[in-house]
Amino acid sequence: QVQLVESGGGLVQAGGSLRLSCTTSRFIFSAYAMGWFRQPPGKEREFVASINWSGGSTYYADSVKGRFTISRENAKNTVFLQMNSLKPEDTAVYYCAAARASAYTGRNYNTQRVYEYWGQGTQVTVSS
Repeated sequence: QVQLVESGGGLVQAGGSLRLSCTTSRFIFSAYAMGWFRQPPGKEREFVASINWSGGSTYYADSVKGRFTISRENAKNTVFLQMNSLKPEDTAVYYCAAARASAYTGRNYNTQRVYEYWGQGTQVTVSS
């Protein structure tokens, strides 16, 4: 059974930083694009950032551009989300997800149905 495990969430003051990690040992990590999504309280889950299999291409939601950075280490089967200059509106449960490289494109990177596997989520709370 494929498992994605997120870590690094927590409570932080506005303007602070957090680094989320997501790891797996159950599939060929380098054959998958990885994405981060989030679900704010009372809202739908939304795209945050994604990275292709090699790490050479990334996409970001407009709301996080310039503040968040997605990266990956294929040798460690891990994807990261560095979050800086956090705002109260970044408060959400953050999920990592994996999409087969063959299915992931520059047109569907923010589409949830492209992602085959999902983690359980990690809570990020930003206080004002």
